[in-house]
Amino acid sequence: MARFLTIGERIHVISPVIRKALQERDPKPILERAKEQVLAGAHYLDVNIGPAERDGEELMQWVVKLLQAEFPNTPLCLDTANARAIEAGLKVYDPKPGKAIINSADAGSRMGMLEVAAEYGAMVIGLCAKEGIPRDNDERITYCTEILDRAMQLGLNPEDILFDPLFVVVKGMQDKQQEVLEAVRQISEMGLKTTGGLSNVSNGCPKELRGLIEAVFCSMAIQSGLTSAIINPCNKMLMDVIKTAEVIKGWNLYCDSYLEL
Repeated sequence: MARFLTIGERIHVISPVIRKALQERDPKPILERAKEQVLAGAHYLDVNIGPAERDGEELMQWVVKLLQAEFPNTPLCLDTANARAIEAGLKVYDPKPGKAIINSADAGSRMGMLEVAAEYGAMVIGLCAKEGIPRDNDERITYCTEILDRAMQLGLNPEDILFDPLFVVVKGMQDKQQEVLEAVRQISEMGLKTTGGLSNVSNGCPKELRGLIEAVFCSMAIQSGLTSAIINPCNKMLMDVIKTAEVIKGWNLYCDSYLEL
């Protein structure tokens, strides 16, 4: 079975350092964030340039070329609400290290990103949503099915879609956590891959607790069938939990060497 896929989240426009670097086309902070995530074990790097309505196409191409020149063995996840910027990034993306991931399509206004994924041979994150957070798991599965049906009409392989049930914050939505885990289980039992943003779960919680909350939720989600996550790979506790879960679930073929570390 394939190992758990980790997507590093730290090249994100919400960070003042990264936002300034993107605006000024300053490679240094971006490459530093990339390097620390790759060294920490991230399989993919998510590149979130924000809405980038004015210069998104040029900006995405610049950052894709920058990262692929420096880290040619690390594939990228292209993340923006600007559909034209996603397509521009894919035009210059080198797929040798692995297919690009589009972040993201949904069952509403972003359904068209499935067509972009099919055209460029990319993977895609499929948000199980249409407008905002789904009311319940019936809606999640309905939207999941709509995305899957459209993707298959376009010739996409279901293996290339990472279905995201939308992780929700513990603070204020504690009663919804088991529902989300159940959605992961249901989607997994459909034979589909799953993902989600772990930082969403701990958002708004005390800083000293966020890493712990994300690690515990991740372990519970893996048990429910989660196959990937968008994470901060510099959270050592979280990475150790993922590695240990791989051993216990039989994903890690180097169990003895891992346990000796």
